[in-house]
Amino acid sequence: MNRHDTIEEQAALWVMRREEPGWSSFDEAALDDWLDQSDLHKAAFWRLEHGWRRADRIASAGVGAPERKSPRQRTWRNAAMALAASMALVFALFSLQIVHLPAESGREVAVSQASTDIGGRKLVRFGDGTQVELNTATRIRAAMGEGRRVIWLDSGEAFFSVAKLNGMPFVVHSGDHAITVLGTKFSVHASGRTVDVAVAEGRVRLDDRGSGQPARSAVLTAGQVAVAGDNKTVIVSDQAALERHLAWRRGLLMFDDVTLADAASEFNRYNRKQLVIADSRSAGIRIGGSFQAGNVEAFARLLHDAYGLKVRTMPDKISVSA
Repeated sequence: MNRHDTIEEQAALWVMRREEPGWSSFDEAALDDWLDQSDLHKAAFWRLEHGWRRADRIASAGVGAPERKSPRQRTWRNAAMALAASMALVFALFSLQIVHLPAESGREVAVSQASTDIGGRKLVRFGDGTQVELNTATRIRAAMGEGRRVIWLDSGEAFFSVAKLNGMPFVVHSGDHAITVLGTKFSVHASGRTVDVAVAEGRVRLDDRGSGQPARSAVLTAGQVAVAGDNKTVIVSDQAALERHLAWRRGLLMFDDVTLADAASEFNRYNRKQLVIADSRSAGIRIGGSFQAGNVEAFARLLHDAYGLKVRTMPDKISVSA
């Protein structure tokens, strides 16, 4: 996918997300930040938004008895129908594949699953109004209904906008950890036996049920980030840390004095062309700033220009050395 197609896809996602009832001031700020990054972002978003509004108006005006339309009107109508069809295709790509697995009781229960490839993103919507935004290389399963709402985050990272339903909790399982929603928007990142939870709104309860260890629980509120693993949970209340954890929703990686080795690991989550740090001296360089997650070549050029590192580009990897 070229840069133009990527921007168009991101703009379409923003247009659709803003139409959802759970849109918040936090989401609005994220959209503003994405628009400010490039005039190409603004042009794509405004073009799609204008087409969306026009399609709505034309669809509303078309209800009722048929009438003769001028060629100009027919052109606008065809354009609106084409836009609606393209948006319908985007929504279809976001839909979940439904499979059937046996429940513990012996009955069959509908279990949904969705996934993304490396560098991909996907928006999943459930009938209760809950939305789940999947980040790169992510896989989830879900059991919804029959008095329960359960998600298994098998790998990757996801942002949850959970619809509140009295008497029906929403639980996300990731390895030995369970996140129970108390009405919120939050992200979860699973990496091996470690899980990161970042809360944008509301509250969640993080339970750790590691084998052979006493169960531990912690309640996280808006603005808090928790890292749970190795039989311990670290919680920080830091708006900057929260923004870094949620930057992927804007297509960004944000680093604050991390090693180049750690930054490379993050880039490698989003790109098939892997960034390889060839020596320990380069690996220990400290990095800070915001970068496009899908543009590892630009990051490598920056390493050459700013740090004088040697950069060698190959078909499947970029090698960086002192």
